[in-house]
Amino acid sequence: MQVHTTIASVQGVRRPVLTTGTFDGVHRGHQVILRRLNEIARREEGESMLFTFHPHPRMVLFPTDTDLKLLNTPAEKEALLRKAGIDHLLVVPFSRDFSRMKAFDYVRDLLVGRIGVHAVVIGYDHRFGRNREGDIHLLRQLGGTFGFRVEEIPAQEIDDVKVSSTKVRKALVEGNVKLAAELLGYRYPLSGMVVKGDQLGRTIGFPTANIGAVDPYKLVPGDGVYAVEVDLRDGTHHGMMNIGQRPTVRAASGQRTIEVNVFGLDRDLYGEPITVRCIQRIRPEARFSDLEALKQQLEDDRRKALELIAREDR
Repeated sequence: MQVHTTIASVQGVRRPVLTTGTFDGVHRGHQVILRRLNEIARREEGESMLFTFHPHPRMVLFPTDTDLKLLNTPAEKEALLRKAGIDHLLVVPFSRDFSRMKAFDYVRDLLVGRIGVHAVVIGYDHRFGRNREGDIHLLRQLGGTFGFRVEEIPAQEIDDVKVSSTKVRKALVEGNVKLAAELLGYRYPLSGMVVKGDQLGRTIGFPTANIGAVDPYKLVPGDGVYAVEVDLRDGTHHGMMNIGQRPTVRAASGQRTIEVNVFGLDRDLYGEPITVRCIQRIRPEARFSDLEALKQQLEDDRRKALELIAREDR
């Protein structure tokens, strides 16, 4: 997959077959569109292209709205699209000026004039241009005017999957990472760097890797204890993760932490990149009377995590 960060860099693409959108999550509904995009590109002897944006349009249009959390970091989205077999990924900066572009100008000047689009593939409810004025009917009309094909993904094909980014976000906020994985088609990842913590877990036999430098726009699942798989420099491991405020060992501060106990691993991980993929939540976060009670609960959590992992990996 070739990645373009400016429209000017799109040169020499053979009969571009294009779809557009934010594609946050690259979930199973998006995957329906991407498979169809690739099928049409092969049929038309062209190359498939996703035209997307960064930052997310809502971050530009509503800068004071801090509620938006994304399912993918840019790197995660790129990896998922590469896996989907897209030939070209065009990521352009989204701006207020871009948002004011009329639908007609967007098609004539960008899709036709700059990219030389051969065919456009869109979902049945796609809107584009200033105030979302463009739709499938306008696109078909302009396709006739400028000589490109328009392929619409029927509502049934997408609705049969019954997936939306909103549904995925809701599942994650509720801690239902297993449902989120079913909707996404993959286990939800969290990536960052291992940072120093207070090393309290080590004193009770459960050393943890504290994950820092997580993308600030990345959605972190609801508080609780999770069975997880962990990617480190030396390979993939299993473990359990706590997300929350650690109420047993410190007063609630409103600051959430992400800590991972990697099973069978006892070495210094500070400064190492880490990716955790969520398998299933074991329980909500809770406060215990003392460290001994916490230790007993963690032993039970580890047993349950190992059972879940063994069942899921069959």
